[in-house]
Amino acid sequence: MSDRTFFDTNVLVYLFDADSPGKRDRARQVFGEQTRSGRIVLSAQVLQELYVTITRKLARPLPAAEALSVLAQLSTLPLITVDGALILRAVELHQQAGLSFWDGLIVQAALEGRCRILLSEDMQHGRKFGDLTIRNPFLH
Repeated sequence: MSDRTFFDTNVLVYLFDADSPGKRDRARQVFGEQTRSGRIVLSAQVLQELYVTITRKLARPLPAAEALSVLAQLSTLPLITVDGALILRAVELHQQAGLSFWDGLIVQAALEGRCRILLSEDMQHGRKFGDLTIRNPFLH
């Protein structure tokens, strides 16, 4: 494990959520810190979910062209590819740890990215998977 940090989709969405200014500011702070330090890791799943969420699910969605530009920038960061082997390991994690399949895929990608921290608003803060710890960046 390294000092790398994996971002769940829900944290990245707040970078673009004008209706949640407090969370937007916090997400931007954490994202900026991790990007500048070179510790950030994402996955193909996160980019896919982010595109759908910021173009369809926000109260004020981003235009498709702007969302494409966001994905182009984010795709230059270290990215874990979701392949068959990762999916199978995620299913095992889902079954053993009681996670949803999608959360299992996020956790497994973070593990394969050799991350110590997984930033997520939706998963249990402080839960550990080996050396990986889930942190909710919005808790005070």
